[in-house]
Amino acid sequence: MTAWFRDLHPAGGTAAPPRPLPPDGPAPAALRLYCFPHAGGSAGAYTALARELAASGRPGAPLGRVAVAAAQYPGRQDRYRERPWEDVGAVADVLAAEIRARGEHPYALFGHSMGAVVAYETARRLRRSPGPGPARLFVSGRDAPSTGPVATDDVRDDEALLAHVRRLGGTGGRVLDEPELLAMALPALRADYRALRSYAWAPGEPLDCPLTVLVGDADPLVTDAGAAAWRGLSASTTTIRLLRGGHFYLDDRVREVAELVREALPVPV
Repeated sequence: MTAWFRDLHPAGGTAAPPRPLPPDGPAPAALRLYCFPHAGGSAGAYTALARELAASGRPGAPLGRVAVAAAQYPGRQDRYRERPWEDVGAVADVLAAEIRARGEHPYALFGHSMGAVVAYETARRLRRSPGPGPARLFVSGRDAPSTGPVATDDVRDDEALLAHVRRLGGTGGRVLDEPELLAMALPALRADYRALRSYAWAPGEPLDCPLTVLVGDADPLVTDAGAAAWRGLSASTTTIRLLRGGHFYLDDRVREVAELVREALPVPV
């Protein structure tokens, strides 16, 4: 069976400016952060965050590294020849089973945009299965799914889809200006939006892990009420953090996000 998660190495990728690692090399990982990409996104979207989390520990605490593994959905990068999936629940089933099989603890989940929904549904499945749950769930750039369907998910032709993605901006939008790259990216992008359109939140037991909700202050897709509604999805604490930027604020605020992640984790990292 194909593994879905890709372990991201801090030395790889050029999405963020290089930052020196500790002189003796990275410290042993204290925690694994499983990341879930946005619609049309790939595991590589989290390379910059992996680099930043490996760079240094929390001031005054023993140096510990947060290792990052990101989901590689079918239909992109090294899985380009696979048919993209169109069912959020089915994707979450596979990812939860893989996390459980890896047997790593402690661990946390981080999802942006569509990835926030996938991470949340993955956390629900982990809660229902034997074994430790996530130490924290980070959800970014998305209203709580309990608020109902998102109007901007309902884009049903390529012209509307591409116009919507361009409005959101971010480094991924540059792909749209390259015909060859666009032809490769469109099948996965179409499938991801079909998955979002068909997704329907089902009430159930709240999560028992704390939540951190991250929102860009100029994000056109996240409402105040939608961000606040995440509080009702966990019996633990929920913290909402506002960052400067639009839907893809993470592209420019990666160091700030890394510090927020470190501060929110229950182990000294």
